[in-house]
Amino acid sequence: MSQYTVLVVGMGKRGMHHAAAFNANPKFKVAGICDIDPARLDAAAAKLGGPRTGTDAAALAQELKPDVFCFCTLPHLRTPLVQAAIAGGAKLIAFEKPVALTSAEMLRVRDLIRKAGVKVVVSHQHRYGKHYQKVKEIIASGALGRVHTVYGSALGWMTHMLSHLIDYTCWFNDYSPGVWAMGQAAGRAKLADNHPSPDYIGGFVQFANGVRGIYECGAGAPDQPDVARWWGRNRMGAQGTEGFAEVLTTGGWRAVTKTGGYQSGEGLMAYDSDMPPYIQEMADWLDDDQKVHPCNLEHACLGAEIMLALQRSAAEGGQVALPLTTAADEQALLKAKLADKPVLVSCEQNKKEFGLV
Repeated sequence: MSQYTVLVVGMGKRGMHHAAAFNANPKFKVAGICDIDPARLDAAAAKLGGPRTGTDAAALAQELKPDVFCFCTLPHLRTPLVQAAIAGGAKLIAFEKPVALTSAEMLRVRDLIRKAGVKVVVSHQHRYGKHYQKVKEIIASGALGRVHTVYGSALGWMTHMLSHLIDYTCWFNDYSPGVWAMGQAAGRAKLADNHPSPDYIGGFVQFANGVRGIYECGAGAPDQPDVARWWGRNRMGAQGTEGFAEVLTTGGWRAVTKTGGYQSGEGLMAYDSDMPPYIQEMADWLDDDQKVHPCNLEHACLGAEIMLALQRSAAEGGQVALPLTTAADEQALLKAKLADKPVLVSCEQNKKEFGLV
């Protein structure tokens, strides 16, 4: 059995989730780990069988020539790490969502990757939860009739959560590409966050197959008070001519169909159950080019373009055509155009989360 070597860059919570899942899979060997904090590196190495450590990702990639270059870093670090992975000869690059903070970087990164011919996986791993899988199964079965709307909402701010909402609803819609997007945004507090975002963003997407997408993310998004964990109050689903089906990230799933009536079930986003199949499908793709990972770059970029188009529309007004053909700095546009007014919230807890108390 072939075994693939892995270099994991960034040993925070998500980096450790990835490293531990790679380490637990016999198809992979964690050959190296990298972080700018030596103490964090030493602690991680002790849990991972003593891989090579370093604080310079590019140098470590050149030394180890890993098959898989995985990085779990803040979202402003995309281009240099993709370049380091390609220069190190990686066969597969895995990294955290979102694809990029701006369309200028997304287009640049995608071009680098396409030219290199390397496989890429973006971490939208919630889809492996049994509740997400059940909702997709109901939608794909035709039980909803003709699907006309997909939707997603989350209380967490955009750069943390909107990529998830869009990707899973694009999955529900069989990755039909977007045709246009139109959005609005409010609140400047989270523009200074390490996941920079407007406090609230919402908008509409027209998909090529006629389905409409509706998204809300942040302080003004609808609360899901029946879900205990604030970060898990995320709702994604689809509506059709004969019913609906939706998933709550930490609250199970529910559906109503013409023939099945009301149905519901449990489900909870949990890294220990969601990460193993996400990692295994990387091995499957490395073994067989035909077994393309569902979290591949092309899928992720369909969602990334929608997310960026909503921001561009919020800053400039009007509809934004998709796919994006010109590069822009959406972060700069939002900082320049968003009104300096406090965001209006949907629930009391959001006042604390968005610095209003």
